[in-house]
Amino acid sequence: MPSVTPRSRFALYLDLIRWDRPAGWLVCLWPTLSALWIAADGFPGWHLLVVFVLGTILMRSAGCCVNDVADRDFDKHVKRTAQRPVTTGAVGVKEALALGAVLALLAFGLVLTTNTAAIAWSVPAVLVAIAYPFTKRIIAMPQAVLGIAFNFGIVIAFAAVQGSVPAVAWWMWLGNLFWVLAYDTEYAMVDRDDDLRIGIKTSAITLGRLDVAAIVVFYLLFLSIWVMALDGYALGAIFYVALAVALAQVLWHFTLIRTRSREGCFKAFRVNHWLGATVFAGIAGSYLLRWLGVTG
Repeated sequence: MPSVTPRSRFALYLDLIRWDRPAGWLVCLWPTLSALWIAADGFPGWHLLVVFVLGTILMRSAGCCVNDVADRDFDKHVKRTAQRPVTTGAVGVKEALALGAVLALLAFGLVLTTNTAAIAWSVPAVLVAIAYPFTKRIIAMPQAVLGIAFNFGIVIAFAAVQGSVPAVAWWMWLGNLFWVLAYDTEYAMVDRDDDLRIGIKTSAITLGRLDVAAIVVFYLLFLSIWVMALDGYALGAIFYVALAVALAQVLWHFTLIRTRSREGCFKAFRVNHWLGATVFAGIAGSYLLRWLGVTG
C-alpha cells in the first residue's frame, strides 16, 4: 500500500477557518465597508480600511473555530460537514479553541489602534459571536443571532470614525439583519433534512413552506431600509443604479431557490457576497464621483 503523508497542521488550520471559502467573510465585509464610507463621508483612510478588512477576516475565522467545536457532534451526521477537521478529530477541541482565541486576540489588537468607543463595542461583538453556535439548540431562528454578530461591524465602524453610534448606523444594522436572515436561510435550506433528523433548529425549518417567500421579503426589507436610512446622504444616481442591479440579483436568487434543491440553495448562498459588493460599489462610487466633482 502507498504511504500516506499526514496533512500539515497549517493545511488543517486553513480548512478549519474555511480559507478556501471566502464568501463567509465577504458577506461580513461589504456592509462593514459601506458603514465606514457613510460614517467617514467618503474614503475612511488606509488605517481604518486595513483594520476592518483584516479584522473581519480574523473574526470570521475565529468564529469558524468556535462553531466547529460547538457543532462537532452534529456535523458528523451532515454530509456537507462530516469531514471538517474538528469533526473528524484531525484537529482537537482545545487546539481549535486555542487557534480561535489567537485569531480573536489579533483582531482585538487591531481594534486597539482605533478609539475607546470602538474598543467598547468590540466586547459584546465577541460575546455574541461565541454564543451564536449554541443558540441552534434553543432558538427557532438562530440566524437572527448570527445577524446580530455579523452586524457589529457596522456599529464598530461608526464608533471608530465618529466616536459614537448615530441613528443611521442602527437603521443600517436593522436592514443588514434582514440580509443575514435571507442568505443564512438559503444556507440552512441546504441541510434542512439533516437538521430535522438530528434536532438542530434553523430558520429554514421554522419557516417551512414559507421559506422562499420569506427570503425574498428579507432581501427587499434589507434594500428598502438602507434606501430610507441613506436617503439624506444624497448618494446620487450611481447608488440607485447599484440598487437596481441588487434587485436583479434578488430575482436571480429566487430562481435558484424556488425548487429548494440543495445545489440551487447552496449556490445562492455562495454568491450572496456579490449583492453586498454591488451595494457597497454604489455607495463608494457615489462618494468617488462627488470627490471628482461629478454630479448626479
